[in-house]
Amino acid sequence: MRRDRYGLILAMVMLAMGWARAGDLKKRVWNFEADEPGRIARGFTAAVGRWEVERDGDNHVMAQKASNSSKSFNVALLSGEEFRDLDIGVRLKAVSGEIDRGGGVVWRARDPENYYIARYNPLEDNLRVYKVENGHRTQLDHADVPGDGRWHTLRITMTGREILGYFDGKKLLVAEDSTYLEAGRIGLWSKADARTSFDDLTVSGE
Repeated sequence: MRRDRYGLILAMVMLAMGWARAGDLKKRVWNFEADEPGRIARGFTAAVGRWEVERDGDNHVMAQKASNSSKSFNVALLSGEEFRDLDIGVRLKAVSGEIDRGGGVVWRARDPENYYIARYNPLEDNLRVYKVENGHRTQLDHADVPGDGRWHTLRITMTGREILGYFDGKKLLVAEDSTYLEAGRIGLWSKADARTSFDDLTVSGE
């Protein structure tokens, strides 16, 4: 009887802990509709590049509009919140770029030169995931995807060391890395002269 009671109490405690852990999960969405065109979206900092909210028809999007050198990584990071294990996604459209095109999402960022990045490049017809250390990229996985200027959805999950990448709902990237195991900032990314529009950035995690 005591054993049954102890088991019931233990189960209740574990269930309560599970509820508390689930309650710790954060979920955020940015659709930029309340942000003023001509300025960077609230909560974001432009580390490199020219980041502005602009109108795309009746919609507001965040756009990277600089034409930088081939070695420049344009990065806009969210301030005030950090995530470790997460599920992050964004819709993006490659607008223009002669040196580079497209872009992607950043996560577990320590600063503008140290982070993980997954990006779509329609000039190269591919999707890639990298780690960036001191401004230098190391490729972790690669997938071929057809390039165009339409809207696409990029989604990344990372739990511990495991990274999974999805493009328009299809799982295409699988990688493992332990360079950045702590929580970090999230953000948006393009390279060089890649002018790219982003919308419906979502993240959930802890």
